[in-house]
Amino acid sequence: MKAILLIDHGSVKTEANEMLVGVAAMVQEMSGPDTIVGYAHMELAEPGVGAGFDACVQRGATEVIAFPYMLSPGKHSTRDIPRMVAEAAAKHPGVKYSVTPAFGIHEKLGEVVLERAGVSAQSSARI
Repeated sequence: MKAILLIDHGSVKTEANEMLVGVAAMVQEMSGPDTIVGYAHMELAEPGVGAGFDACVQRGATEVIAFPYMLSPGKHSTRDIPRMVAEAAAKHPGVKYSVTPAFGIHEKLGEVVLERAGVSAQSSARI
């Protein structure tokens, strides 16, 4: 079974960390019961990446796709998260894993910006 593990930086603010819990619940609802959706924080909050990976495996994951819940391909999403996920995966040799790129540039993000700003889109973006 495939799992998606959403990973953010983590925060000292509880409400910031709870947002990832909500995003994970939304993605779980959207993906349906045949996909496991979990979450983890790099630091400052629990569960950490290792515990989040372990939880996915305990729920039946045979493949974990880590998604850095970050906008840009900075050091956390390109270096730190892949390292942390590889360390977590080492405890589960039969489980495949990969790490996706961060959000980056995507038309749907532009739609969210326009919606939040109260501006209508005039055309579709060509990326």
